[in-house]
Order: sequence, then structure tokens, then C-alpha cells
Amino acid sequence: MNIHYDARLDGDLPRQDKATVLADLKRSVPDMTLLHREEDLRPFECDGLSAYRALPMLVALPDDLEQVATLLIRCHALGVPVVTRGAGTGLSGGALPLEQGVLLVMSRFDRILEVDPDARTARVQPGVRNLAISEAAAPYGLYYAPDPSSQIACSIGGNVAENAGGVHCLKYGLTVHNVMRVELLTLEGERLVLGSEALDAPGFDLLALINGSEGMLGIVTEITVRLLPKPETAKVLMASFDDVAQAGRAVGDIIAAGIVPGGLEMMDNLAIRAAEDFIHAGYPVEAAAILLCELDGVEDDVDADCEAARRVMEAAGAIEVRQARDEAERALFWAGRKNAFPAVGRMSPDYYCMDGTIPRRALPQVLETIAELSETYGLRVANVFHAGDGNMHPLILFDANREGELERAEALGGQILEACVAAGGSITGEHGVGREKINQMCVQFQSDELTTFHSVKAAFDPKRLLNPGKNIPTLARCAEFGALHVHHGKLPHPDLPRF
Repeated sequence: MNIHYDARLDGDLPRQDKATVLADLKRSVPDMTLLHREEDLRPFECDGLSAYRALPMLVALPDDLEQVATLLIRCHALGVPVVTRGAGTGLSGGALPLEQGVLLVMSRFDRILEVDPDARTARVQPGVRNLAISEAAAPYGLYYAPDPSSQIACSIGGNVAENAGGVHCLKYGLTVHNVMRVELLTLEGERLVLGSEALDAPGFDLLALINGSEGMLGIVTEITVRLLPKPETAKVLMASFDDVAQAGRAVGDIIAAGIVPGGLEMMDNLAIRAAEDFIHAGYPVEAAAILLCELDGVEDDVDADCEAARRVMEAAGAIEVRQARDEAERALFWAGRKNAFPAVGRMSPDYYCMDGTIPRRALPQVLETIAELSETYGLRVANVFHAGDGNMHPLILFDANREGELERAEALGGQILEACVAAGGSITGEHGVGREKINQMCVQFQSDELTTFHSVKAAFDPKRLLNPGKNIPTLARCAEFGALHVHHGKLPHPDLPRF
């Protein structure tokens, strides 16, 4: 695969001598693991978005918070950028290292500190796997609701950084709705506590600010999450459609009918075939699209909701509606959806996973736009998304070994995200901006808004050393991107001034 790295990400940062930084850190934190040889750094050159790669100057693997604090203090004094990494499953290049920076890996902080069944909370370290929280809470009849498809591997610290969602976020919310308290360290090594274990806390809601901040404001060291009681029952309907637009309209019809599913997912034919070949979930491979609609709660209510949802989907044009016969088939239906990404990977040498959000009413329109763009760029697109909350995950299939295909995939992805904005949506729903969507931030926001974002970052990180070059573009970069957009005749872009 081609290796993409934009030197402008850290080109305006002070250049430090690697040997000097290494010697300083070894002297200041003698017991901390520091990797510096190329062969040791190579495994950390990218996150889940492997199209973008860069070798960090150093990789730090601390064992305790004192080591983390000292590392941050020294990097602040030396003017060395710090990028924080968890499990590395992110899909937007948020953990892409900097050639002139230290990569701080928090994977060793993997302890569940406390499960309180009475308060229905769990205190965990940032390296704890998402699924491990639910496993620890299961003996008490509780679970942690946000369930990204990567939940078997992704860490809760990364979930906070990206404000991760999952297939059940329509009813139970994103990470921000399920985190009650966060402890973090600033770049100066100062400890901050945001939020509380109460329902509310005085002052500005800085806890919400940290969720989705992508490691740009501080290093998360402890998280208190809300646990929920397991529903009495959960049942899944699978509706098949011979028209993608009909499936899209059915989503809005379900919500308009007052039904709030635990999960409402949509897959088009390409994704259906990929998942069925991989998982054998019993998906109808001839269908243009399917909807997976899960209802949970008290059994009588669930039965009534299932019947109501069935009628709505049939009225919207569903050619078949099947209900999972038992828990095993329900799990199989979801296994196909949750494995859609790796399944599509079996169909193409490479794929590029996008993440945009649109109003539910715009689903048919945006799906038509994606089909047109797919034809224009000559690349297949498999559509998988959290239809209930409009969070789309178009998967662009390409072969990076063919000259120009990666660049075409990137351009197509950018156009899809801009179509989401044009429809009244957003360039991300749960993957974050990172390195991947930095240009599309220029389409989403005006110059005054971006300036405000930079001011917030400066309040936490005046030297701009925490994950620089990610999430928030400079106005100069936006001006350049806007000029390129005008030149290529793409979507209009605001005229942003340079710094």
C-alpha cells in the first residue's frame, strides 16, 4: 500500500534532536520502557487507517501515572509533541505519530478498578477493552451500552477520545452519554477531574468537551462509566427490500411511528453479500438492502413494538420481514453486521471506511449521491450504517497497488463527506476527524468557529504539543483547500483568511 504522510502536520513545530530527548527521558523516567530503534517503532507507525503512516521519534510505554506525569512535564519543557495511543483501532488517523514527537501508549493501564452494582457505575483505566467492562458487570445483571464493532479490541480511553458509538447508540447514546467522570493529566502534568458520579455538576460541562477531543486537550487516566441493567428481552427483525431508497425511507417511518429501537442498522447488497459469505448469517443475498431492527425491554412491550415495526416496514415496501427465532439466530444476525468491515475486506485488496452523519430524512437522497459518485470515480462502495441515527459507513473498495486508486478513493471519500454536510449532516459520527477528515473540517465550519476551537485548545495546551495537526485545521490550510476546491469545481467553500 502507498504510504501517505503530510509533513505539514508537524512542519512548524520545533525540531528536537532525538538523542537529546531520549537521554533526557531516560534520566527523568529511568524505569519507563522507551522504544527508539526503527524495528521497534515500526509496529506503531499507524492506527486502523493504515493508508497514513509515520515513524515516531520515540515510543513510551509507561506502567504508572507518575511516569506519565513526568514524561509530560519533560516533553512540555523540551517542546516535544505528544500523541497518545490506546489499542490503535481508530479509523481516522487520530493516533498517527509525528516524526518529531513521542508516541505515548497507554495500553498497560488495563485495570477495572471498581464495579459498583448499587450505583451502577464502573471505574476503569483507559486501556480497558470496551467489551471487558460488560463482562465484568455481567454477574450483577449490568452492562456498558456503547458497543462499537471493534469492542472486542478497542479501549475505553480511545472511545472517549473519539466519542465512539455502536449499533445500539440510537437508544442508549454515544460514549458522551455514558461517561460520568474522567480524570486526566494536562501537558504540564497537572491532574484534573471532570464530571462527577452525581447526575450533574456545577460549572461548565468540560466532561462533554473531553469526549471526542481526540487527545488534544489532555491524557485520560481514569474513567467512570454508567452501567445499565440488561433488558429483560431483545428481539430482532430483519426486513428485506428490493430498493435501497425504500429501506432508507422505512428508517424515518419507524422513528415517526414512535418506535425507538435498541438498534436500527442498514446494509446494501454489496455489504449483504460480503457478510453472508463470511459469517453465513442467513442474509438474503438477492435483496437490494436489509434493515436490522432490534427492540428490547419488557417482553409484552417488545412483542407489541415488533408487530408495529413489522407493519411499518411492510408498508414502506419490505418484501420480507423475518424475526430471529431464538437468541442464537439474533446473535448471528448481529454477527453479520458487526463483521461487515472485515467481510468487505475479503472482496477487495483494500477498502477505505468512511464515517459521516446525515438527517434520517436525507438517507434516500444521499444514497443516490453515493451511487452516482461511485460510478463517477469507478470504485465500488458498500454501504453499512447505523441507520437509526443517520451515521453512515460507506466502504470504498480499491487496490492501492494500482496507480492512482488510493488517491481516487480519498477523493471519493471526501466528496461523500461533503455530501453529508450539504444534506445538513456532519463529517463524522463516531470515528473522529484525526488526520483523515482535516480538510473536510474546512467545509463543515466557518473561520470564526475554527478560531474558537483553536482558542479552546490553547486554554488546555498553549504550546500546541498534544496531538498537533489533527482534528482542527489551521485557517491557512482551509484557505489552501478552498482554493483547490474552487479550482476543481467541487462543492463551494467559504473564503477563510490565513493566520
